[in-house]
Amino acid sequence: MNSRIDTSDPHGGGITVQRALELPGLRSGLPEVLAGGDRLGRTVRWVHAGEVPHIASLLKGGELLLTTGYGLGTRPAEQRAFVRTLAERGIAALVVELGPRFTRLPAALVDTARAAGLPLVQLHREVPFVAVTEEVHTEIVNGHYALLQQAEEVHRRCTEALLGGGGIPQVLGILADFSGNPVFLETADEQLLYAAGAGPAGADPLQVWEGLRGRHKDEPPSGSVLVDVPGGGPGTGSVRARLVLLPVSAPLAPVHRIAAERTAGVLAVVLMQARQEEELAARGRGDFLTDLAEGRITAEDAPAQARVLGFKPGRSPLLPVVMRLTDGLSPTGGGGGWAVLARAVAEELGSVGVPVLVGVRPVEGRVPLLLGLRSESERPAVADRVAAALRAGVERAGMRRPGAQPPVVVVGVPGG
Repeated sequence: MNSRIDTSDPHGGGITVQRALELPGLRSGLPEVLAGGDRLGRTVRWVHAGEVPHIASLLKGGELLLTTGYGLGTRPAEQRAFVRTLAERGIAALVVELGPRFTRLPAALVDTARAAGLPLVQLHREVPFVAVTEEVHTEIVNGHYALLQQAEEVHRRCTEALLGGGGIPQVLGILADFSGNPVFLETADEQLLYAAGAGPAGADPLQVWEGLRGRHKDEPPSGSVLVDVPGGGPGTGSVRARLVLLPVSAPLAPVHRIAAERTAGVLAVVLMQARQEEELAARGRGDFLTDLAEGRITAEDAPAQARVLGFKPGRSPLLPVVMRLTDGLSPTGGGGGWAVLARAVAEELGSVGVPVLVGVRPVEGRVPLLLGLRSESERPAVADRVAAALRAGVERAGMRRPGAQPPVVVVGVPGG
């Protein structure tokens, strides 16, 4: 993915032009900023020194270019062209050492740099370029090492969460906290599995998904981070899922991509071992239904969030239902028991013939549902059929044990 990152962000892991000018090597040259003073937060990717007129063609962008000016040309047109090509190449800054070639920089050079927004610095004293290069490169390498350490800390916390009995929701929550943005896990065909974190001003992540990802899958917002979770198979099986970080609360920087890549590796192992995609999607629906029931989602926001999860009942009355699994019935182990239950229940409910949103809440041992009715008078008949379908789903999932109490099904009253 191609994304532009705010190079003034401290998580960028590089060194800014401002920081380079503060290092002893360049500081000893008495640097004076003549243009682009408002862009000294640009990240310096590398340092290059050269004196040839076509030097822009030798650069990749992000360089701090050191020169004594012999390649700038003698005519104003040549000097303007020299600066324009460097600006188009996207270098971080141009540093010119005054001396035999220039005692002061030509106006054509300065004016063009200002117009192009290119930081232009002149050095009033001679400095050894090799010392400047070594010094800046050391800072850059140290910055990248610091990035790796931060990403490795995220990886360590994710691993500890899994070893402590946590699952994918906890892992996604750790990444969301680190990035300061909501994090989404989607299928390879871009269907939402789970959302973690919160948007600006505490906005629900499902709202963020609906507005910025669900409607713009071909072109996610600029600065987003998308990382594939490998599936280990050939062709379409090579991608099992995808991590999506959207920059809605704060800019995303290279360190966040590195952390997402580390997290994707952890998720790949978990998904391959436990086949958790179905369970994760069911848990996401269960979280939504629980938040709705407990008043954490407003009536105004609920329809759009429900649509993201695939529930589109129209304007018909809605019937809330909860199945509680009694002792001895809850799925155990890491074999995807809740996924099996959710699938079996969904298949049984398909025969009821009404729109239904079914989730799971493993911690409470509950299966919450929301159904769409054609009219409130349907409630008795639908409630009986739903209760029978839920119990049949438990039977199909192989969860009934001899002597265990049957699951308890509680049906609410129809509402909006």
